[in-house]
Order: sequence, then C-alpha cells, then structure tokens
Amino acid sequence: MAQKTEEELLLRRLDGKVVRAMRAYELIADGDKLLVGLSGGKDSLALVELLGRRMRIFRPKFTLVAAHVRMRNIPYESDEAYLREVCEAYGVPLIVKETEFDPSTDTRHTPCFLCSWMRRKTLFEIAKGIGCRKIALGHHQDDILETLLLNLTHQGSFSTMPPKLRMTKFDMEIVRPLCLIAESELATLARLRHYRKQVKNCPYETASSRTSIKRIFRELETIQPDVRHSLWNSMTNIQTDYLPPKVKM
Repeated sequence: MAQKTEEELLLRRLDGKVVRAMRAYELIADGDKLLVGLSGGKDSLALVELLGRRMRIFRPKFTLVAAHVRMRNIPYESDEAYLREVCEAYGVPLIVKETEFDPSTDTRHTPCFLCSWMRRKTLFEIAKGIGCRKIALGHHQDDILETLLLNLTHQGSFSTMPPKLRMTKFDMEIVRPLCLIAESELATLARLRHYRKQVKNCPYETASSRTSIKRIFRELETIQPDVRHSLWNSMTNIQTDYLPPKVKM
C-alpha cells in the first residue's frame, strides 16, 4: 500500500475537523444552499476547497455559491481569474460585486469596521438575492480565540464569534466551518496547495489591537502549549458559582 503524502494526510485531518464542526454545531443540513465569502486569502480559499470536497459526499447534500466583494476605494488587487479557477475546480459559481464606503460619514467607527460592515452587508444582499439562508465565513479557531481575548480585555465581555450565529435582522445564519482548525494548519495547506497570495494595499491597515492580541496568544502558547484547548473549553465551562454576581456600580 502506497504511503500517503503530507498533503493527503493534512486534507484528511482538516476534512475530519470540518465534519466534526458541522455535526457538533449543526452548521450544514441536507438541502442547504450556502454563500461562501471568498476574500482571496488563504482562509477563504481553504474554505472553498474543504467545503467543495465535502459537497461531493452523499450526506449532507448541500450546494455552494462563492461571492467576492471588492471595495472601489480600497486598492485590493484580487486576481479574479484565479478565484474563478479555484471555484470552478469544485463546481462552485462565483459572484463578484463592487461596493464602497465613506469613512467621513461615521466618525464613531474606524475605517476597518466600516469596510468590514459594508462587505458583510453586501454578502447578505447577495445571499438574499440568490436564495441562500446561510453564509459561510473562513474564520478559524485562532480568530475565534483571539476575539474572545479581545472582548475580555477591550469590552469586558465574555463573548466571541460563535461557530453559528443567527442574524434575525437579515433572516440569515452565519456559519464558520473552520472553527476547529488552527491557523497554522491552514498556512500549511496554503503552502502545499500553492495558494496564490492576493495583493493588499489598504491605506487604513496599521498595527491594531488584534495584532497585539495575536502576539499575546502566541506567548500564551509558549507558556502552556495546550492553551487553545483550555480557552476553547472555557467557553462552555462557565462556573458561575465562582464568579461575582452582577451588581450596579
């Protein structure tokens, strides 16, 4: 029997984690039509590949459509031909749409927030227009844990991006099938599968709080190598008897 390659072993491991997430958090059901947010980064490319492979399996039977949102006022040089090539390899249609935002209209929020919100809003509009009730995003486990630390330190709340989020305002669900996969695993997949990097020249992109939290998370891993599992389990192991009651300050 031929020995499996590093690439084959990795794909099998990642597929197993996607299946585990789908079952544990009820992300995808029979008959679902999902819109995949495809930015062109390694995470969204991996999402298309892993769900595209899984879509060929008998159960659950679901279909995918990918959407790439461009900002007219952000010089993000995405390679549309390459994105179409990736989608076509798995029989996934690709929708490309342009939008924009004006940072001067809302001084309460950062340009990064406004850009992200407009992209998300455009995804909702596309999904509604083609009859998708679920949007799949490429957030991995590191994203979720870093958001948990961000919210603890900046908002004083114990919250994060959940594997499945019901958006009642838009009658839509956001699902994150990569939620059990580490960023390092996706980086290895990108290397082995030769994902092409997109050119990102955002004038608003600077060192952010998330960059600092990412560094702190790496430091925590050097102190406690199993910290990601401890943090993940902490979100469902909240021992209220050992926490102070909520009081008016």
